[in-house]
Amino acid sequence: MAGGWSRDGAVSEQIEASIEDELTRMKSRRQPVGESLTHCAECEEEIPEARRKAIPGVKLCIDCQQERDGAYKSRGGINRRGSKDSQLK
Repeated sequence: MAGGWSRDGAVSEQIEASIEDELTRMKSRRQPVGESLTHCAECEEEIPEARRKAIPGVKLCIDCQQERDGAYKSRGGINRRGSKDSQLK
């Protein structure tokens, strides 16, 4: 389906690229790197050995990690439906 001045498939490519960018951003944010700590970086509580083995590179205890995950704010993206040039209406 051609739309205006864009070539066939341009809208689908744009959507796929946006999804791929977001997935890459989320994966890079979640992967701990390095060696696991024995004590939490925030509250100094001991991190259980089972957690350290399950998640190599873990830096936070379960409570601090849950608190951090709950405080996550989604970033503003591009509202393609709101654009006057959008073909997604």
